[in-house]
Amino acid sequence: MLVRILRAHLRPYRRDLGWVVALQLVATLTTLYLPTLNADIIDHGVIPGDNGYILRTGGWMLACSALQFCAAAGAVFFGARTATALGRDVRAAVFDRVQSFSAREMGRFGAPSLITRTTNDVQQIQMLALMTFTMMVTAPIMCVGGVVMALNQDVPLTSLLLVVVPLLGVVVALIVRRMRPLFRSMQKRIDEVNRIMREQITGIRVIRAFVRDAHERRRFGRANADLRDVGVRAGRLMALLFPTPMLGVNLSSVAVVWFAAGRIDSGAMDVGALTAFLSYLMYILMSVMMATFMFMMIPRAEVCAERIQEVLDTESSVVPPAAPVPAAAEPRERGRLDVRGVEFRYPGAEEPVLKDVDLAARPGRTTAVIGSTGSGKSTLLALAPRLFDATAGSVAVGGVDVRDLDPAALARAIGYVPQQPYLFSGTVASNLRYGKPDATEDELWDALRAAQAADFVAAMDGGLDAPVAQGGSNVSGGQRQRLAIARALVHRPDIYLFDDSFSALDYATDAALRAALARRLGDATVVIVAQRVATIRDADRIVVLEEGRVAGTGTHAELMVANETYREIVLSQLTEKEAAA
Repeated sequence: MLVRILRAHLRPYRRDLGWVVALQLVATLTTLYLPTLNADIIDHGVIPGDNGYILRTGGWMLACSALQFCAAAGAVFFGARTATALGRDVRAAVFDRVQSFSAREMGRFGAPSLITRTTNDVQQIQMLALMTFTMMVTAPIMCVGGVVMALNQDVPLTSLLLVVVPLLGVVVALIVRRMRPLFRSMQKRIDEVNRIMREQITGIRVIRAFVRDAHERRRFGRANADLRDVGVRAGRLMALLFPTPMLGVNLSSVAVVWFAAGRIDSGAMDVGALTAFLSYLMYILMSVMMATFMFMMIPRAEVCAERIQEVLDTESSVVPPAAPVPAAAEPRERGRLDVRGVEFRYPGAEEPVLKDVDLAARPGRTTAVIGSTGSGKSTLLALAPRLFDATAGSVAVGGVDVRDLDPAALARAIGYVPQQPYLFSGTVASNLRYGKPDATEDELWDALRAAQAADFVAAMDGGLDAPVAQGGSNVSGGQRQRLAIARALVHRPDIYLFDDSFSALDYATDAALRAALARRLGDATVVIVAQRVATIRDADRIVVLEEGRVAGTGTHAELMVANETYREIVLSQLTEKEAAA
């Protein structure tokens, strides 16, 4: 998976990668040439006392050092730029894929895991790429070049490398093999910590209301302890990676000096050659250490790549149409919502949530959906904007099946206010303009007055420019619902879907809001899902859902007489006299 991601996203940067390899080659070759020049200075300058040779050769060494510095700096520049671009592109690919997901795929992965995959997992791959461009490219060049240059100094001593390097490679491979499952577990623990932290920040009011601070601290502590335990186990293995090559370096240096002493004494080897050989030995083992450092990062990056690729390979269950229909052909069709024989089943579920549901909503009329908790009301409403796709039957907007309708046309036709409305960080105005960026201030205030939100917005510091925190956490639940309704009103769609969007309002505000909506939305199609009977009793048509099926349709008065399920719901909230009023 790691190679697949790198191959796909590094292809546009082949020219920069070419510069990285070329510059690293120049930097490494000049580095390898310096010990030979140093050996020449010792053998032909220091020992004979030739100061001129020392100065001339030293000048060459300075020139090589300057070239090495410039090449290494250039390689780091191109490598860092390419690695950053890789991280940007992978993150953008994950984000684009997530944006195409339906609510089904979002529920499968979960927001905390998707956040971790988009940030931490991508960062691990980016760091691996950066280390590869700045270190791993150098390692094989330095290792092979070091061996060649060592052979040039003394062939018999080079036989020591045939023992040391393979032995180090085997030890490192065994350690890395054990690290891979630990890194996989570590990423899952990071997901868990992310999830718990997100829950606690979002639900801080509930935690304090029920005095569950200590419990949440313990829960967060356990998640951190699990992450720590896995990290410690991985750290213990990582701690073996650096001492092992260093031990090989030191033992090899001792062995080289031991065997070289006899060769120097016999005149078969010069002192300068020994100095150069020790430098090349160090370079060779340094290349092994660089490879070791990379091997330490590769297992975690592979796990992260698998998690990222899992997101990229997941196809949304809501597929855009191959030949999208732009909109309803006739104006009179606009605003029509038809649900015919719809069934919806979650993957792996034994029973469908919705079974053979029919619903027809028309312009200028209000259709209400009511039922007990879990009867499928919110799921039914989510089928129209294609948050889900029906597993059987059809949902048509303006006479066109939503699966054939152009997504942009569908978005323009529907204004959806979810059960838990979400406000984005910014201002009141930026949230209201979310569906219509060019809306004027007069349009915004008009929508706020209809949504019964003008008074509290005017009282906020800044009015339309008042800041809104992420999720709307700095306003109350009722204010959040009214701002979400105002946002839909600014959008001015043909069909309004209110999914229990008045639940946080008091009865007086609810009544005033419904009266204002009735005046403003006279020609639009309105579908309301509600638990509160007072909210939907005046609807032109009420659909009663029971266990995913339509148990009855009609007006409030008709259903009170003919439908026992509706009657039970009404009488659980109102008296017989209030229900008949």
